[in-house]
Amino acid sequence: MDNSGKEKEAIQLLADADKRVKSSGSFLGGMFGGGPQKVEEACEMYCRAANMFKMAKNWSAAGGAFCKAARLHMQLQNKHDCATSFIDAGNAFKKSDPNEAIKCLNAAIDIYTDMGRFTIAAKHHINIAEIYESELVDIEKAIAHYEQAADYYKGEESNSSANKCLLKVGGYCAQLEQYQRAIEIYEQVGSNTMDNPLLKYSAKEYFFKASLCHFIVDELNAKIAIEKYEEMFPAFSDSRECKLLKKLLEAHEEQNCDAFTEAVKEYDAISRLDQWHTALLLRIKKTMQGDEGDLK
Repeated sequence: MDNSGKEKEAIQLLADADKRVKSSGSFLGGMFGGGPQKVEEACEMYCRAANMFKMAKNWSAAGGAFCKAARLHMQLQNKHDCATSFIDAGNAFKKSDPNEAIKCLNAAIDIYTDMGRFTIAAKHHINIAEIYESELVDIEKAIAHYEQAADYYKGEESNSSANKCLLKVGGYCAQLEQYQRAIEIYEQVGSNTMDNPLLKYSAKEYFFKASLCHFIVDELNAKIAIEKYEEMFPAFSDSRECKLLKKLLEAHEEQNCDAFTEAVKEYDAISRLDQWHTALLLRIKKTMQGDEGDLK
């Protein structure tokens, strides 16, 4: 479908909106009180132009037009509309310019936090974190935004949403070998979920992840941690995860690489281990003598 007509129409609308903005600040506009009304009309025209640019898949132009609308809304003290326009701009820029998208989303976050809308601010911190994860591949910055989102969710008593963000942070911290921080997060989320009838099944997974992080740092640490988790959460003792950990500890103590690999294989045959778990198990195995560097 040819959308070039939409793009031409959008360019014309932008030009008309720019004229209205200029005339709203003129002497006559001010004298006859048409200023604010013209600015409101210009806002509407910028948004219409932005949507036409979206139809034409000109994402940068769409983002730019939404930004113009946002700035006018700010001038009119329409904070909510201003934030919405910045979010629309951010979503358009996501497809063409990730850095510009982050700027727009941050501008919206500033407005939402100023208005006390912390839950919606947290949601957009997650959006920024996802851009850093997938587009810009800057994991440290993604972590910072997930942590900020978790903070806001906690403040608003949205503990389940806060835990989801913290688990993202924990996963990345372990990948970046920041094991102590990862352990703290997994223990915290495990403790939060083990008393919740709907979530307690997940607690064993978090204690398993914390144990793997302990194991990489120190075998004795892992042993002590596993005993602590069994005491805190008796259901952990009977879990396949706990049984696997004990087999791995035994193999590690005996420096028996074959037994280590066999234990992992047995577990994986029933419960598939994902990339994260496999990477950590490989790191543990590499601390053993005679390791061949894989889990096959």
